[in-house]
Amino acid sequence: MTDEKQEHCWIQHFNIKDFGYSGGEEEAKTTEEDGDDILQIPSAIKHQEQTIKEEHWSDEDTVKELCMVNGVSHEYIELEGPDISSLEIFLSGFPRMVGLSFFPNLCQLTIVGQKITRIEGLDCCPLLQELWVAQCCLTSISGLEKCEELDKLYLYDNQIGEINNLESLINLEVLWLNNNRMCHIQGLSTLQNLKELNLADNSIEKIGHSLDHNVSLENLNLSGNKISSFKDLTQLACLPHLKVLTLNDPTSTPNPVCLLSNYATHVLYHMPDLQLLDTYDVSSMQIKEAAESTVVKKVMYYNMRARIARRNLAETQVQLMERKKVLLQLPEKYIRILSHALKNYECELPKVLDSVKKSTCMTEDEPKGKNNVPKGSSDITVGEPAMEPTMQNKMEALRKRLTDWMRRLQEIESSYEQDLAQAKTMMDYTIQFLVMELESVGNIQLEEGCPTDPWFNSCCDLLLSSFSLSDYRVYSITGIKIDRVIRIVNRALRLRFEDKLLSLLASDDSVDLSQNQRHQLEYLFYIADPEKNNEKEDILSILEEGFKTTEYKALGKEGAIALSNSLIVTDQPRIEHTLSNACQCDSMHSEDALPFRHGQIIISKVFVGHSMSVQERNVADRSRHPTVCSVYHSVDSKHRTISDERRQFYKKPVSQKPSDRFTTQKQWFVFDHELVLPEYIVYFQYLTKNQEHNTDKGVTSENLTIDEHVLSMEPKLLSLEDKILTNVARASVLSQITVLNLYGNSLNKIKISSLKALRHLTISFNEFTHLDDISLMPKLEILDVSFNHLVTLEGLRGLKRLKQLDVRWNKLTKARADAEVLRIQTPALLKLDTRYNPWHRPEAVRMTILGHLTTLTHLDDMMVTEGEAAAAVDMAAWSKMNQASLLAHSRIDGDRPRSLCMLSTAQLLLLISPAPWGYSHELQPDWASKITVLNLDSQGISKLIDLNQLVNLRWASFNNNDISNLEGLEDCLGLEELSLNNNSISTLNGLSKLQSLNKLSVDRNQLSSLESLVLEQLTNLSFLSVENNFITSLHGIQRVNSLRELYIGSNQISTSRDIFYLKALTNLIILDFYGNPLVEKQENYRFYVVFHLPSLEALDGTAVKETECESAQDMFGGRLTSNMVAEKLDHSNFTDITYLSLKSCSIRSADLSPADQFKSLHTISLDHNNLTSFSGLIYLPNIKVLYLNYNHIESILPRQKTQAHLTKKHSLYGNVHSSGYGQHSNKENVPVVCLEPLMSSLEVLHLGHNGISCLTHLELSRLTNLKVLYLQDNKINHVEGLQGLRQLKELVLDRNHIKALSKNSFIAQNVLEELHLVGNRIRELNYLYPLTKLRKLFLGINKLQTLLELEKLKVLHYLTELSVVGNPVTQSSFYRPEVVFHLSQLQILDGVMITLEERTRVELLNDDPSLFYHCPGLPTPTTDLYLPGLLPLLPMSPHLKGINISGGLRSFKPVHTDVLSNQQNDVTLKYIGTGSALPNSDQHHILQPGASQQFPHGGKPSSMWEPDGMECNDTLQSANN
Repeated sequence: MTDEKQEHCWIQHFNIKDFGYSGGEEEAKTTEEDGDDILQIPSAIKHQEQTIKEEHWSDEDTVKELCMVNGVSHEYIELEGPDISSLEIFLSGFPRMVGLSFFPNLCQLTIVGQKITRIEGLDCCPLLQELWVAQCCLTSISGLEKCEELDKLYLYDNQIGEINNLESLINLEVLWLNNNRMCHIQGLSTLQNLKELNLADNSIEKIGHSLDHNVSLENLNLSGNKISSFKDLTQLACLPHLKVLTLNDPTSTPNPVCLLSNYATHVLYHMPDLQLLDTYDVSSMQIKEAAESTVVKKVMYYNMRARIARRNLAETQVQLMERKKVLLQLPEKYIRILSHALKNYECELPKVLDSVKKSTCMTEDEPKGKNNVPKGSSDITVGEPAMEPTMQNKMEALRKRLTDWMRRLQEIESSYEQDLAQAKTMMDYTIQFLVMELESVGNIQLEEGCPTDPWFNSCCDLLLSSFSLSDYRVYSITGIKIDRVIRIVNRALRLRFEDKLLSLLASDDSVDLSQNQRHQLEYLFYIADPEKNNEKEDILSILEEGFKTTEYKALGKEGAIALSNSLIVTDQPRIEHTLSNACQCDSMHSEDALPFRHGQIIISKVFVGHSMSVQERNVADRSRHPTVCSVYHSVDSKHRTISDERRQFYKKPVSQKPSDRFTTQKQWFVFDHELVLPEYIVYFQYLTKNQEHNTDKGVTSENLTIDEHVLSMEPKLLSLEDKILTNVARASVLSQITVLNLYGNSLNKIKISSLKALRHLTISFNEFTHLDDISLMPKLEILDVSFNHLVTLEGLRGLKRLKQLDVRWNKLTKARADAEVLRIQTPALLKLDTRYNPWHRPEAVRMTILGHLTTLTHLDDMMVTEGEAAAAVDMAAWSKMNQASLLAHSRIDGDRPRSLCMLSTAQLLLLISPAPWGYSHELQPDWASKITVLNLDSQGISKLIDLNQLVNLRWASFNNNDISNLEGLEDCLGLEELSLNNNSISTLNGLSKLQSLNKLSVDRNQLSSLESLVLEQLTNLSFLSVENNFITSLHGIQRVNSLRELYIGSNQISTSRDIFYLKALTNLIILDFYGNPLVEKQENYRFYVVFHLPSLEALDGTAVKETECESAQDMFGGRLTSNMVAEKLDHSNFTDITYLSLKSCSIRSADLSPADQFKSLHTISLDHNNLTSFSGLIYLPNIKVLYLNYNHIESILPRQKTQAHLTKKHSLYGNVHSSGYGQHSNKENVPVVCLEPLMSSLEVLHLGHNGISCLTHLELSRLTNLKVLYLQDNKINHVEGLQGLRQLKELVLDRNHIKALSKNSFIAQNVLEELHLVGNRIRELNYLYPLTKLRKLFLGINKLQTLLELEKLKVLHYLTELSVVGNPVTQSSFYRPEVVFHLSQLQILDGVMITLEERTRVELLNDDPSLFYHCPGLPTPTTDLYLPGLLPLLPMSPHLKGINISGGLRSFKPVHTDVLSNQQNDVTLKYIGTGSALPNSDQHHILQPGASQQFPHGGKPSSMWEPDGMECNDTLQSANN
């Protein structure tokens, strides 16, 4: 293309008129914006003169003009013309296409801005390759038939209304038809070389399959059209070379579809090879992957919802089946009883006839005999002549009752089938709705309502208000029930409706817009036309594409959409049509007296403005009313009378009296479908008077009385002997018996192999479960085993002559297996009755049996037709995997189509792809290796065979068969998707080699476990469905790290531990556990699962919300459970755990259950957590040491926080600790409540830093075996609640708020040996006398003032160590001597050993106080005292390592010492050394108040129970108080 032509292409792309090339009306306009009026007027005059001139031009003048503008001499045109290959003419001067015959070698012709109305004169230009006829007046495409070399055709900016006459242009590569008047894409199927197509700025609404054949298309422009459906865009995915797609060009108006959500995502997913979309570069892989990921998640979500719909159907079916079983109990009971009685009389009647016949030959005095039968009837006197009619009457009565009960049985079955069919219909609609939502990428949403939704109630009220009982009285309808309401949200239709509405209302300037719109909108009803018999397709089309104006068949003119505000007006055509069909089908014998019971209606928002009233009888034809949008007429209920045909159906008189209700019912006919917006679809059913009592229909007390009256039960035969058999059969020997009737004798086993001559055997009404004894009867022809408990027919053997078999009313379930038994063992069988058995897949039983038993003439009391037999045989033949079945159900596609549907890949490709094998084509040797798709659903396959050659198989489906094992797939190593639903598979063995497997579905099988050895080999598995099996554990699933979707509902998983196996699946986003016992058993199940699997996006078919994640975290965050322990330790061998440390894990509660599995655990460290109680640990059987420092422990068991009614003053004082309010109540007289002891093995408990203020609430008395208790750094005010700790030997209460000790503080601690009270507010040392065994007492940093308080410690006869450092009393000069003197048994005071010398000096001082003043004039010494001739009073002994204010020897760690034993040696450290080895006076250290020291766990020295790293650093604060 020349530079000039390229420039011209861009000019037309932006509309050449905008650049001043168009003339006529455009140039004549005054453009004030340009300010060039003087130039515009002469230009318009000049153009008008040129137009008049052209109208009078001859063809010769036109050719001259053409030659002139192209530089060709008109005089030498015949000579120069053949050399010309390119001509062009712009704007004017060429009104007709003439003179082109002078240019036979023309290759390029450009005509722009002319008034050409048709293409002509190109027959003489066979070499033409490029043609431009743009901005002209073309109305059609023609005259191009001879231009077979044409490869570029530009016909933009014309008035072309249809694409046609292009079939011969097979070389065409570029076609521009933009800015025309086309409404459809057509006529392009032969242009297979077309690469560029421009159809912008037309009126195209649909793409459809019109471009499927243009496989070479690379550039497509559809901007400025009316495409509104994503489904249309999906059709473009079949164009493999499409690189540039434009639907929203900046120079054109966007298509409606471009305004919808997820538009770009949808396009990029279906057309991943696109490089430009709407002029944007989309070649980046990141963009493509984002679109892919978004759509894949949507597909997963909608597949999940579809599975939920199918699951709900299965649950509904189970409920209906249970209901049916309940209803069948009574009919089955009486059918069995009546049949038994009838059988009895049928057996007795021949005996009566025989006896009567003999009695006529007997003398009058001869006694009447009785038949020696094993059972008799008290109301039958054999031999009486009048007995025969009596028995016949009774038998007739029994048959009549049996007929009634069988009818009732059929009614129940029919009701069940109708309800199930309705449920399946609702499920089908739900699936279709989901597919519609998915294909529209969420721009169509069909939301199911519930009573909590305001719009749901509004719809119900609207429909109920339009229901009038008088309108339906003729149909015996008493009410209406709304089953379901669906809200329709179609963004495309809503945008179209709003645009149309605004354009109409904007033209009406006389009325306020908002007020006008509100008053001119109505909600009207619509029901699909029943005459079309495609209600479902009609409904789905309306939901997706909106309403379409129908064509009136009578006149063939443009029709309208019929709507009404009345339910009866809308629904009556359907009712009449249904009744008409019911009458034609002899519906009087139908079980449902109301065949139109269920209905569905669409509620639409309709613009009823610009409307007019018409006569009812007039046809709504728009040609009669061109100025209005709709017409309407009123409908009077008196005109809606039932026809004679319907009256006959109902058998009741019909009142012709008009309805008393004031009629405001109207019917509208809307001409413009864009003014009708579907918003709701309502499913309802009509109610009748007897509907609520349908379950009792036909069952009355009178019926039961009749049944009881005619019944006669007889004694049962419990055993069989030869004599009894001969009597029953009326034969002399067993070998002569040919007919044997043993019905109704409670038999479950018989031995009759010696009956070689037997031909007819009846063993009905017994207790047989198997037929192992019925064998080797070569002459048996008739066998009746009805009314037993047979579960299989496998016992039958060697019945070569059997012709008739009755197995009704048993418990047979496996039709295929039993039919195979009969095929082998009864080759001559002609009649078989299998009714009233609980067959698995009952819908396939008949065909299955006929496929195996080809000799049958009657099945289930119905004659077998030849066609039926042939179809069954064909079906049986297909059930065997062979070459024929593989060819018929396979495909060779290489890629999965990018289709948003709910089908598996195998099902989808078999549906949309053509069969690659033809019957006439000869197969190649490697035909099997080409197969990639195999769909053998519902083929009756029992074994996977002949698959070893399918080495390239990628997608396979074997649903609804009888496969029991998975052997045979080992060679299909490329398999990606495998579906085996509804089979009999019990193990996954056979799949371990399929490492490419991505999706596996094994629903409704016999699986009991998930084999980990198999699953760990499936490294690419992302989808696994094993619903409706018998799986009890998820063990093994943790090996499938790639899993994203797991459906394991309706199994037997019951323990929360199984959730732990899923924690390893970090990619899992969809989980379905519905129907497992765990769902009901686990408290707060949903929160529990969401907490443990935070990556989940959907659980049990419901999206996981962010608020649920937060609630789950609040509820289960910080729960110490066995699962958490297993997660932390990476194993679940809890019996081997002896020590458990979970510090700083944010644990809020503990529940280590069951406790038996932690039987070896003796030490738990839970420091630095958020525990408020430790009730979950109280059942641990052998726990000895428990660390709970730095928590928030309030009590052993959770407290019920009940706030007492306090005054404002009480509340205020209670919140202020310094107030002392309520802290000095008398606790001594409060009775002690004896509670059940807990944790009998616990000996050491650490509760430091917990903020404890009340010991009573802790209920520590229940820990009766506790020996060591740490309560340092809390807020304890009173020492109380320790009465039950009688074994306590060590108690640490450092740094609390204790001011005084009460009488009951240590009343039970008579074995306490060590007490720490450092850093409190104690002033008095009262009530310590119960501590008779106390050895160590630490009272540092308290408020002890006088030595008299220390003298109270004399009652502690075993006290050997005391610390009172930091108390005011230590400031006294006599403090240490007085303490040493009064506490003679004391060995360590304030961390310093009391030596013999010191004690001697103290005794001397006590005898002679004047020695205190050895140096007159000097101040009284505070620490160091000297006596002549003796060592210092406070000996400067070597320091004991680690002596702290709480006392104890830090470096002293007992080795191999049982600290918890009852016997403990006193610790005595003696100072050894004299002379120069003695320390200097400045070397001794006595801790002073305020000194900073390191304390292990609250000042207590390290002990044998303390694990490494358990020490914590504390700073001793000065006792300023």
